[in-house]
Amino acid sequence: MDYASLGLKVGIEIHQQLNTKHKLFCKCPTILRDVDDSNFEFFRYLRLKRSEIGEEDRAAKEEVLRSKKFVYKSYDTTCLVEADEEPPRELNMEALQIAITIAKMLNMEFVDEVHVMRKIVIDGSNTTGFQRTALIAFDGYIEVDGRKIGIATLCLEEEACKKVEDKGDVVVYSLDRLGIPLVEIGTKPEIDSPELAKKVAKKLGMILRSTGKVKRGLGTIRQDVNISIANGARVEIKGVQELDILDKVVEYEVLRQLNLLKIRDELKRRNANVVREIYDVTDIFANTKCKVIARALKRNGKVLAVLLKGFGGLVGREIQPNRRLGTEFADIAKTFGLGGIFHTDELPNYGISEDEVKKLRERLNAEDEDAIIFTCGEPLRVRRALQRIIERAEYCLIGVPEETRKANEDGTTSYLRPLPGSARMYPETDVPPVKITDEMLDVEIPELIEDRAKRYVEMGLSEDLAWAIADSEYYDLFERFAKVLQPTIVARVLHIIPAQLKKEGFNIDVLKKEHFKITLELIANGRIAKEGAEEILKEFCNNPNADVEDILAKMKAGEDLDSFIAKLVDEKVDLIKERGEKAFKPLMGLVMKEFRGKVDGKIVAEKLMKAIKEKMAEL
Repeated sequence: MDYASLGLKVGIEIHQQLNTKHKLFCKCPTILRDVDDSNFEFFRYLRLKRSEIGEEDRAAKEEVLRSKKFVYKSYDTTCLVEADEEPPRELNMEALQIAITIAKMLNMEFVDEVHVMRKIVIDGSNTTGFQRTALIAFDGYIEVDGRKIGIATLCLEEEACKKVEDKGDVVVYSLDRLGIPLVEIGTKPEIDSPELAKKVAKKLGMILRSTGKVKRGLGTIRQDVNISIANGARVEIKGVQELDILDKVVEYEVLRQLNLLKIRDELKRRNANVVREIYDVTDIFANTKCKVIARALKRNGKVLAVLLKGFGGLVGREIQPNRRLGTEFADIAKTFGLGGIFHTDELPNYGISEDEVKKLRERLNAEDEDAIIFTCGEPLRVRRALQRIIERAEYCLIGVPEETRKANEDGTTSYLRPLPGSARMYPETDVPPVKITDEMLDVEIPELIEDRAKRYVEMGLSEDLAWAIADSEYYDLFERFAKVLQPTIVARVLHIIPAQLKKEGFNIDVLKKEHFKITLELIANGRIAKEGAEEILKEFCNNPNADVEDILAKMKAGEDLDSFIAKLVDEKVDLIKERGEKAFKPLMGLVMKEFRGKVDGKIVAEKLMKAIKEKMAEL
């Protein structure tokens, strides 16, 4: 696609958790817990509040209509602040100092005084019904491919709850993540291609990791992408977890908007319109073979329908790979706790008969060029969902609606809610403002990972290995031990050996910084050869709390074992010549007599069989 002629504008929002000791407004630790560890839970229904200018946010209004119950899992590492039973404490100064450092790295201007605001969010992800956020800096830039990309704002925010389960009308959240400090960095809408969007996000991520003060791992960083084209609308896509699909997300959103504009033009040509009436068609499906509808009727549900005049054949039209206009309507139904929708472009199907479709068309006076959308479930929930679908169908006659969407794993997107407006902010009166002083701004700017990698290449590492070590959370170990060992040896211990062990099925996730430090110290002190590092790390994978002296004793026994086996097969060469691999059993008995309790029997067996086969090859 010619993105320049389409007027593509992209802005990126990076949300990065900070690796602080405490949460943003309390003294709880910033650690994640297993849901099974929860020792208490409570539930809430969230209500809508007006902003300081007396208006109601449109996104929040729709959340209220969904009538959901929110259940929160608490832990011994969460407190009354997360439960909204106690006012927040003062702003975490460690988090503020990290945010200032990041803003400096982004060439930003600072506010004189930090004021915390409340941003209305009533999807259940915050127990309060709002998220606390504070503007720290503005008007910065980064350079990507020789271009300056503007950084509009940097805010310090509290992380939201983690969604554990969505049962439709009940959503379960975990409080362990709520309140972890994060920075939200928003670029200006100056990105004009999917490739550039990916490069900008990659550069921002590299800058954040360069601080050494951010959390790592899945879910600790996410990208939201704002996308628009000239005749379309601004759409915010939330939660792009994988950087590799960010360019695909932009590409598919442009495709979606172009296809919606084509549908709009076709609807206008047909003089299409939406009938603003919801029809009760439950009786038509009284004896249906459709399992979904039959199950809803058994629970005293209703089947309700709406008529879209002139929409026939368009509801089933693809607008993104494997996603149709009907999928857009189905997304809305799902946000109201329903399973989805049926529409006449895909019927008869799903156990719905041709006769039922005929009766449905007759009831609504639908012509061949018309489409009918219907769904089933609890009557009020179904009626509210269809009312929202009517509004969305009407917007098909206008073009592309402004909305917030969720990123899917394949790069496509799903509807979440309307795009929030300006009526969602109001001051947080429980947290005092913080004046930014010259002393706070006097920070040391850390070395960028890309510059560190160049330095490591000069030290003898390959470019790929240099980047891997420079971007590692253990790069400081490399810096320390590369002064006393060959840099390639240190890099092998920190990166190459763990990668090999992972391929062999070892659980390298249990390896911590201390394990690598011990291994490197053993090599530096001459207690093991560089080749012994793999055996040390294997032992730590099997037992993270293993005693170093016990590991060394095992390794010594292993060396003695090799010598013993080599001598034994030489002495018993006649037995091997006569019995071949069947000599294994008597020889195994002789070896175990000497090494039982010193070396694992499986290791003995592997080494002995290998030695027997090698001896047989010589004969």
